[in-house]
Amino acid sequence: MDVRLYPARLSGTATAIPSKSAAHRALLCAAMCDGPTELTGLPSRMDASHVGADILATVGCIEALGGAVLPGDAAWRVRPCRPLGGVTLDCGESGSTLRFLLPVAAALTDRFTITGRGRLPERPLGALRAALEAHGCTFAGERLPLGVAGSLQPGEVSLPGGISSQFVTGLLLAAPLLGAKTSIHIEGRLESAGYVELTRAIMAAFGATTYEMADGFCAAGDGYRSPGSFHVEGDWSNAAFFLAARSMGHAVEVSGLDPASRQPDRCCESLFARVGGGAHIDVSDCIDLAPVLAVRAAAADGETHIDGAARLRLKESDRLGALAEGLTALGAFVTERADGLTVHGGGVQGGTVDGYGDHRMVMSWAIAALDAREPVTVRGAEAVNKSYPEFFEIYTRLGGRCDVLNSDG
Repeated sequence: MDVRLYPARLSGTATAIPSKSAAHRALLCAAMCDGPTELTGLPSRMDASHVGADILATVGCIEALGGAVLPGDAAWRVRPCRPLGGVTLDCGESGSTLRFLLPVAAALTDRFTITGRGRLPERPLGALRAALEAHGCTFAGERLPLGVAGSLQPGEVSLPGGISSQFVTGLLLAAPLLGAKTSIHIEGRLESAGYVELTRAIMAAFGATTYEMADGFCAAGDGYRSPGSFHVEGDWSNAAFFLAARSMGHAVEVSGLDPASRQPDRCCESLFARVGGGAHIDVSDCIDLAPVLAVRAAAADGETHIDGAARLRLKESDRLGALAEGLTALGAFVTERADGLTVHGGGVQGGTVDGYGDHRMVMSWAIAALDAREPVTVRGAEAVNKSYPEFFEIYTRLGGRCDVLNSDG
């Protein structure tokens, strides 16, 4: 689907969608519990028009492992997994699903295949694979699809801190099922550490005990216990697009966000306020904000240096390269570095950009179009379905102007 977006002013209130990060974690904790759990705060319908493809991938994996996720008007009811061996887990294009399910499935069953598509087979997995191989698992294949045999065992695990905090989360989620303490030692600085804290908070709500150590974390291996119900909070990461518009002077609000949330991207408004004037902004702990932050920086006065962003090259697209290429195509001046960008403010002209198969890139271009001097055409805009299928519906309801040029894809 290609769309043409026109300069416009947004006004009104958007309701935050459920947090993708919290939903992944809550679904998996509920699926490993001793009884069913009601998850509130989620859409009443569980289909591609209302739920992002990443969450649907996690739901599909839970069901393949013998669990059930039953949507309803008030809550989704999750029945725990009762896995059989030999199942196939399709992670779609979701890095979270892959990195969480790989250790979780290895704790639940002793034989499965895990697969995915798009750029997912190219995204880093080696450190997590090595940790599982050192603790009872064997792998068939060098990249997705992977066959996995053997049961994950407790013990001492070492993981690098600079590749993905999802490795740590995946092992933490699996550890309560292992019957004994598992310690995860982090080598170097743990980037996006806030996501591990989000994991630990949700695990605690489901009765699982974790501790922080001087160099990492440990889990007691005491299992999960259903809290009966759990509320999935609003999503700061996706709200950040509309909050960026607000920081650009648009009269838009986002309701349903918790200011005390453990989601790292809750810092978005403070980052938007810093752009321009030669500011250096380190995004290593909130890496997903970088695309919309770069767009916001292009609308500011003066330079903004976005630092600590090397991991962006390993996302759904090479986001650093995509941002540099796309903003340049829109008439901005951008300097790409190995681990970041320097964005020279002054606004964007307009033009045609690719969506790069990346939901965050497409939504960032939509925000750029609001204050552009000419229309912006985005190729492959259907990528928003990965996390926010209702994005363009909300965007136009708030006053954004959007023409669908074709509906292919």
